[in-house]
Amino acid sequence: QVQLVESGGGSVQAGGSLRLSCAASGYTISWNCMAWFRQAPGKEREVVANIYGPGGTYYADSVKGRFTISQDNTKTTVYLQMNSLKPEDTAMYYCAATNGGCYALMSAGYFDYWGQGTQVTVSS
Repeated sequence: QVQLVESGGGSVQAGGSLRLSCAASGYTISWNCMAWFRQAPGKEREVVANIYGPGGTYYADSVKGRFTISQDNTKTTVYLQMNSLKPEDTAMYYCAATNGGCYALMSAGYFDYWGQGTQVTVSS
C-alpha cells in the first residue's frame, strides 16, 4: 500500500524559506513520477513541480527560480525547497505520485496517490 506523508510546512515572512518533505512507503520513487501541488482557499489545486529520474524536473512558471524539487539518495523522500517565498505562495501543499513516468508538468488527474497535505503560510 502506497503512503505519502508530507512535513515541513509552517509560517514564514515574505522572502523566507521552507523545505517540504514527502516520505514515501510502498513505492519506488526513482521509477515513477512524483509531484508537489498546492491549493489555496477558494482556488483549484495547481501543480508546482514534477520529478522523474529519467525525465528530469519541471516547474510551474510561478515558482521557477525559487523552488527546487529533489529526491534523496535512498529514493524514499522527495523534497521541495522553497526560497524567496511570497504571500501568494500561501496554500496547502500536497505530495502526489503515480505509477509511470513524466516528461512534462502533469496535472492532478495524472496522479494516483496523495498525501494529507502540509500548510504553508507566508506573511507580508
